[in-house]
Amino acid sequence: MGADQHNDWQAATASALEWWADAGVDVLVEDQVRDWFAAPVRTPPATAVAAAEPGAAEAEAEFPETLEAFLAWRLGEGAPEAKWNAPLVAGEGDPTADLMVMLDHPTGDRLLLDAEARLLDRMLAAIGRSRGDVYLTTLCLAAPLAQSIPADDQPALVARAQHLAALAGTKTVLLLSQSASRAFLGTDRANARACFHDINHRQAKFSAISSVHPRFLLSSPAHKREAWKDLQLLLRGKRT
Repeated sequence: MGADQHNDWQAATASALEWWADAGVDVLVEDQVRDWFAAPVRTPPATAVAAAEPGAAEAEAEFPETLEAFLAWRLGEGAPEAKWNAPLVAGEGDPTADLMVMLDHPTGDRLLLDAEARLLDRMLAAIGRSRGDVYLTTLCLAAPLAQSIPADDQPALVARAQHLAALAGTKTVLLLSQSASRAFLGTDRANARACFHDINHRQAKFSAISSVHPRFLLSSPAHKREAWKDLQLLLRGKRT
């Protein structure tokens, strides 16, 4: 599926301007001159957490090798989350999009609550995107009982997430939450933010950027400026 070709651009522009204002962007210049054509700063390739775990490679050999088959299989009884006694929630948008937005986990049977979804829409509109032309998914397809990703399941979940990105031809994964960033990149967000992380997964290569979840921004709006800087990094990466 592709982007909606009948967007209300006036409303989208107004929403983006509102997001920029909330993020503290109130001028059209910066303190320092920026080279818009400079290549983004990249860190050495991140090592997949799953690859360091015994048996991870053997488990991944059983993953379906087509995107359609993998998406169906991922929601099956073999999912690590199937034992959590919570509904599995599929991603939405275009699975083949260049940008994958990955949250930590759903809330109940929904990817986002209404207020969170509206804020994410404004964040995407601020960089000229929408939920129709990205793939929105979660590292955990179900909500964990303690609202935190179980450590024992993290290697399997990360292996599946990276396999999905490789199959989909994803160029960049935008990780929205501390726990998703920590599991996917193997480091806290404080160390992971403000740069691209190169992921080499089998024959595929893609990048990851760490940012914050809309629910955190709703409870701590002072961090919108930080989130806007992450989105600017993503936007600059697209210009190269």
